[in-house]
Amino acid sequence: MSSVLICFGTRPEWIKVKPVAERLKNVKLLFTGQHPDLLNDIKTDYRINIGNSTNRLDQIISDCLMQFPDDEFEYVLVHGDTVSALACALAAYARGIKIGHIEAGLRSYNLNAPYPEEGYRQMISRIASINFAPTKLSASYLEEEKVAGKIYVVGNSVLDSIKSMQSKTSYSNKVLVTLHRWENHKLMGQWFTALEIIANKHPELEFYIPLHHNPNVQKHKSIFKKVNIIPALSHDKLIELMAESKFIITDSGGLQEEGTFLDKKVIVCRDVTERPEGITSGHLHLCLSPSKLEALLEEINSNYIINVSKTKGCVYGDGDTADKIHKILST
Repeated sequence: MSSVLICFGTRPEWIKVKPVAERLKNVKLLFTGQHPDLLNDIKTDYRINIGNSTNRLDQIISDCLMQFPDDEFEYVLVHGDTVSALACALAAYARGIKIGHIEAGLRSYNLNAPYPEEGYRQMISRIASINFAPTKLSASYLEEEKVAGKIYVVGNSVLDSIKSMQSKTSYSNKVLVTLHRWENHKLMGQWFTALEIIANKHPELEFYIPLHHNPNVQKHKSIFKKVNIIPALSHDKLIELMAESKFIITDSGGLQEEGTFLDKKVIVCRDVTERPEGITSGHLHLCLSPSKLEALLEEINSNYIINVSKTKGCVYGDGDTADKIHKILST
């Protein structure tokens, strides 16, 4: 198999590229440095040193372009929609290296939601040689956009690492909550207030939120008295809590896929989702504003029907994405 460089810089990126890195041969890792504590557990071949700047996004792009390794690779693989994914794709393109985009083709077609990720993801698609789309819908978007690269439907790689948890799913009285996205920062106090009101009205449910470290989230934590604030969880512990929760409240992208894979109802606190397949399957329920959260939760809680996706298959994949990518790159 030809030499491959896999780029990542954040914890969510590593979780999603790890199954691919472990499956491929002759692969090297480039760490772009956003979550430096990852290096405590991961041995990487290259590291980008991100400088200090008043505009961190500009700094990441500049440093990735200037410090990208000069070694020869046939493929550079980037994942998803981070600024470092775009920067490393640009660096590879400038060096004439073929780009493989994992989790390609997700679209909201609203450059402000999610911002800035929607723009980054669209830009990577224009220069990718291979687009590893998670679903038929995401592949169809790429086809409609007439991207130059090849398109393959391979599922979402984040599911590879939680495949064993499907058989351990249960439905307790716990509710997992995660809220952190930039689009919600100005409304975070309202989201938290709505959650606290709901938690007081439903003592039979236990609400748990691993509070994000962003100051725009942390400054509202005093609102919570009934909602349980818990320390940040490792991905394994988060999945364990997700697997036993009755349902999930989140603005995360990955939890929409993981929750659906584990057959959970997921309230998505966003105006739009670039993962609409879960709405069609009955797992995802968009909550457009904090004022609508209570009514939506009441509806889901009082008419809770456990789905049958485990017999039909998950709309986001079946947990063998790394094998499919390996096969494509090996031919």
